[in-house]
Amino acid sequence: MFVTPAFAQAAGASGGAAAFTSFVPLILIFGIMYFLLIRPQQKKMKDHKTMVDALRRGDQVLTQGGLIAKVVKVHDDGILEVEIAQGVIVRTPRQTIAQVMNKTEPAVAK
Repeated sequence: MFVTPAFAQAAGASGGAAAFTSFVPLILIFGIMYFLLIRPQQKKMKDHKTMVDALRRGDQVLTQGGLIAKVVKVHDDGILEVEIAQGVIVRTPRQTIAQVMNKTEPAVAK
């Protein structure tokens, strides 16, 4: 017998530390992925929601389909009426707005 029982027991005790150190790179990779991919995407989604919630009549917007339109009416149920050409008004969900091109100034109360 080449290994004594006391030495074999000591080697088994250090196996838990080796298992932990093998998970450290995996945890670090997940942390890096969170800060490089997940967190910026959540911030981008939050900024888009803020932009869409701030839409009002008269804003010039760019839709995800590539149409530049002017907001005619904002409904409470998440639908916008936009004018894509003079006299051509279409209804579109708020979430399809990709960018606000021009913001209108709020009316001044007199």
